[in-house]
Amino acid sequence: MWRTCNTRPADGTDIKSHPEKRTMSVCGRSNHGLATVLLLAFLGTQTTSAIDNLRVAHQWKSLEYAWPDEDTRQLFPAYNREDNLPLGLEVAGDKLFITVPRWRSGVAASLNYIKLNDTSESPLLNPYPSWEAHHYGAAGVPEVVSTFRIRADRCGRLWVLDTGLADILGSPEQQAPPTLVVYDLANDQILRKFVIPEMQRTGESLFANIAVEDESCEDSFGYLADLGSPGLVVYSWRRNVSWLVKHHFFHPDPQSGEFNVSGVSFQWKDGLFGLALAPAADGYSTLYFHPLCSTMEFSVNTRLLRDPERAMMPDSFHEFKVLGSRGPNGQSSVSFLDPSTGILFYALTNLNAIACWRSGGKYNILEQGRVYMDNVTMVFPNDLKVDRQGNIWVLSDRLPTFMYGQLDPNDYNFRILTGSVREAVAGTVCSMPPITSSSRSPPISSTTPKVGVRIAGPLGTGSGQSTNVSSTLVLLLALALFAKIIF
Repeated sequence: MWRTCNTRPADGTDIKSHPEKRTMSVCGRSNHGLATVLLLAFLGTQTTSAIDNLRVAHQWKSLEYAWPDEDTRQLFPAYNREDNLPLGLEVAGDKLFITVPRWRSGVAASLNYIKLNDTSESPLLNPYPSWEAHHYGAAGVPEVVSTFRIRADRCGRLWVLDTGLADILGSPEQQAPPTLVVYDLANDQILRKFVIPEMQRTGESLFANIAVEDESCEDSFGYLADLGSPGLVVYSWRRNVSWLVKHHFFHPDPQSGEFNVSGVSFQWKDGLFGLALAPAADGYSTLYFHPLCSTMEFSVNTRLLRDPERAMMPDSFHEFKVLGSRGPNGQSSVSFLDPSTGILFYALTNLNAIACWRSGGKYNILEQGRVYMDNVTMVFPNDLKVDRQGNIWVLSDRLPTFMYGQLDPNDYNFRILTGSVREAVAGTVCSMPPITSSSRSPPISSTTPKVGVRIAGPLGTGSGQSTNVSSTLVLLLALALFAKIIF
């Protein structure tokens, strides 16, 4: 799943003598430093006054729960505030859902919510659907043991992918099999619980992400990503069955397993992770996907995935497509496609950034835009969604520091940022129509060797002006040259 690393401060101090300096995890040496600088510089060339147009809606130094009384608090004797780290989020109705996986034993509730109209800086978490659902009582394990990410569909259902795995960073215990739990958001009751069959998972499985195809409420499909034993479990709501799809593209790239997040260096080997659905007029969708340890993006049509026999036939191999690369240090965790604009948003974990790409165009650096980048408020973006009102939501949580070091209890460690999609992409390449193979290049003057591109006007329009981006071209050429050398 993850490689646990030895830790030491950046100055080399012995942490046994100075435990207060345990701040940096060192698992190896990164040889992509220059590539990162070049990529950052390229993203910086897109800067206008509109970029980074997200605001911090909430931030926490540490999480705390809305305990109704002391008696309830006593029902959770193992609770330890420092063990609770937010990871996933979702917006549905008047609630903003937040997941808290059981990384350690002191987590109170793995599925929670706050009210959307809560304007406080650090809201208290309310367990969903109730305190009782998260209690280790006479009934045994809670209703939901440990969930990473969730999805609310347009049919009023909340799909919760429960890993069943507790105390992940301590003494891992599979307290329940991986299970799909679906709630009715109208009455907060369980509609269905579906245990992922043993033949569709292994001891290395970790189901960390879910996408839901809900064009038909009665014939919906859930796509469950297994990053530990790379595979995709497809679940049919109508048939109440699932099947496993395997493919080479689900596996991690061994050259993309090294990360450095704000000075914390580590190696992971995570497979299939990012999932994003682009609905089509025929009732199917394009599934965009990538492993966490990869800089590549791939796609496949769900017409194939919905057919368990065809999906695993050898002649279906090439129906999975390679789209392109995000460049060195372009590893991405989560992604989400806004169906209203066709824009794919994704988190760049090494760069503390959110980026975008307008589907239908070429998947290359020139067609990928920076939405938000910040080394304080966006340290390790771990989930993102676009709600049905056209707002983007991002959760950042400093997970590598939590895993391999120690969070500063006096600093803000967890944040939720938000903004409208249209404002978020204004000034980026995503606010312009995509460049396709049939697009005509602008004329280049024979006397002035400059490269001209458009600075976007309103989203979806072609208005704008020409700007000199020869520096961008130089950066791209240097990036390509350096990538060729190190790879």
